[in-house]
Amino acid sequence: MAPSIRDVESELQETAQQLLSRLKSHHLFQSEWDVVAFVVFLTFTGTVLLLMLLVLLHCCCCCCCNSSRAPKRRLKGVDNLALEP
Repeated sequence: MAPSIRDVESELQETAQQLLSRLKSHHLFQSEWDVVAFVVFLTFTGTVLLLMLLVLLHCCCCCCCNSSRAPKRRLKGVDNLALEP
């Protein structure tokens, strides 16, 4: 059965009250594992954001700067003069 609107509302109020009581008591985390999990989450999020920033910088800056210059084409390989008649 689907929960009724009052059940969901009461659960949300209880959760909000728990969060507010933790904020008031300055004890946001119940154990050290909570702190470790939060630090790991922040590290992962910061790394993802840093990589996205680097990709944006690479796309925006490198494309604009290098578009004015034509890339130089270099011939690859060595001429084998022994094959010529």
